[in-house]
Amino acid sequence: MTVALEIISPERLLLARPVSMVVIPGTEGDLGVLPGHSKMITSLRGGLIDLYEDEKLVDRFFVSGGFAQITEERCTVLADAITKLAEIDPLKAADELAAAEAAWRETDDADEIAWRDASDRLITAQARVDALATHGN
Repeated sequence: MTVALEIISPERLLLARPVSMVVIPGTEGDLGVLPGHSKMITSLRGGLIDLYEDEKLVDRFFVSGGFAQITEERCTVLADAITKLAEIDPLKAADELAAAEAAWRETDDADEIAWRDASDRLITAQARVDALATHGN
């Protein structure tokens, strides 16, 4: 049995294919989606989406956030931004982390919206660097 996986970015349908399992980075922790999974909608944090076929990891994507809708036979990921892990430039990721750290330090703590935006950017940039360090090129 398989799960029909769809990954949709703001620009286009990125991927539509059956997989035996997909692991997504939910805000409350990673979720392994198998056929027969309980229905749910979850928000996503910055992290890796892992695609499995016959218990073998076949593809990895880095998602910066978004939402996922899960049913017994389908997982639809609506990604804020998504990139194949192998296509992420480690130097650019490090530069983005440094810029996010600087922006976070300069954010006025009294401006809750700006602080939350800067924190989200920093968390995502750190997750991207961490994913490359542990699973990347």
